[in-house]
Amino acid sequence: MKEGSIQDTENLYQHKSVLLNESVDALVTDPSGLYVDGTFGRGGHSAAILEKLDVNGQVIAIDKDVDAISFSKKRFVDENRLTVVHGSFAELSRIIDERQAKGKVSGVLLDLGVSSPQLDDAERGFSFINEGPLDMRMDTSRGETAAQWINKVSAEEMADVFKRFGEERFAKRIARAVVEQREKTPFETTTQLAKVIAEANPKWERNKNPATRCFQAIRIHINRELEDISDVLEQILDVLALGGRMSVISFHSLEDRLVKQFIRKHVKGDEMPRGLPIKESQLNKRLKSIGKAIKASADEVEVNVRARSAVLRVAEKIK
Repeated sequence: MKEGSIQDTENLYQHKSVLLNESVDALVTDPSGLYVDGTFGRGGHSAAILEKLDVNGQVIAIDKDVDAISFSKKRFVDENRLTVVHGSFAELSRIIDERQAKGKVSGVLLDLGVSSPQLDDAERGFSFINEGPLDMRMDTSRGETAAQWINKVSAEEMADVFKRFGEERFAKRIARAVVEQREKTPFETTTQLAKVIAEANPKWERNKNPATRCFQAIRIHINRELEDISDVLEQILDVLALGGRMSVISFHSLEDRLVKQFIRKHVKGDEMPRGLPIKESQLNKRLKSIGKAIKASADEVEVNVRARSAVLRVAEKIK
């Protein structure tokens, strides 16, 4: 959200944090602890964590989005228990090391994917419905835009991205159509691209815009979302104190699969040959799962349709 576009500051608080109570209730076990909100957004989760902390508790919030950083200075102007850092949660270890807090963090929360303000602001380029510049960067201060990528990449690489990150079954056909069109006119806007994708897609899914999967794929690729998730999960184990928790909300199967497999791996411990006489204590189990995966209630989905695909997973460090 651009500086100066704010007519009513209260409107900025209307971003609804999905699974807010469930994720924070499971996360906060020490009111005096140090917590990390790796995806600040508009501060919903950070605010809820702060409500559970005493005067000694602290929150470090991280976000790639310069608009989110600017917003934090308005919403939390008098909150001295909160430190906001511009960067990626994939830099978690460095951020914590700089504060000499490695192994002292009581909890890390991640609310993955794109936030409502990013989706709703056409100028950010995430929307395939409202026209805007074809950008899609979460951090607009650096990196390649979606337009720069889509106008130069080969049809083969584009199709691979559509297939891997969007699970788009017509990836090759759509990629060929995009390349053919850009040879006539380079892509500059979201609706230009969405129109070509829609026309190239021979079988539209019910109640889903035909550009949905490809736009998701481009966004994930441009922002290195899955790589960042893989990077941060291992770092979380290093920064957490014993008994510290990770609370992660995913919004599509690619994200959730990474989180689920990571937790399962460290709950199970080291892989050993079958039949080897190994004690349970020798398996190097580092996590225990806290409850089952949680999905948004019907009531929450009714209020916030973006909650329908959300999955929350919580685990605790035991070694």
